[in-house]
Amino acid sequence: MSLTINLLPWREARRERRTQRFQLLLLAMLVAGSALGFGVARYYQVELDAQTQRNDYIREQTRVLEQDIGQVHEYEARVSQLNEQLALFQSLQHERLQTVQLFNAVAQSMVPGIVYQHLERSGETISITARAGTDRQVSEQLRRIALAPALGVPALSEVENAAGEEAAGRQFRFVVEQRGSVVSTENSAEGQADDV
Repeated sequence: MSLTINLLPWREARRERRTQRFQLLLLAMLVAGSALGFGVARYYQVELDAQTQRNDYIREQTRVLEQDIGQVHEYEARVSQLNEQLALFQSLQHERLQTVQLFNAVAQSMVPGIVYQHLERSGETISITARAGTDRQVSEQLRRIALAPALGVPALSEVENAAGEEAAGRQFRFVVEQRGSVVSTENSAEGQADDV
């Protein structure tokens, strides 16, 4: 008696179970791969959004710094302008002091009988035209000018007989340099006295 055993249905069932298991495993891998891909994409999207926010913050701070730099340039321009004005005021103050000093020196050195007709200042050089009664008054006036601490030694350029209605006397012209160091010395002395 021979027994015939049909193993085909058992093999067929096993093959179907393996196929189903493979398909399930394939489906699970597909789901896991999709989930992993979505997770990685989401992670990179979050990182990209964070980097975009950082870049926006940097751009905003750069814009703020550029505005601050612009304001600093404006302040530097204003400081430069104020320094120029201050220098101008200081030069005007110095010139005013020199003018006052000049007139004080001229007034203190006046000889009786001398009449100043024209006084012109060009920088540190002063040109003076005056009228005197005698030659002795002319020489005395020049000597007193030379002794004035604010003025240098005068250079007589012209002496002539006075013309016009008041024809008596001599008309003379001379040039003298004003000493600027006297003003600065007095200013420093006043500044030191103020400090004390």
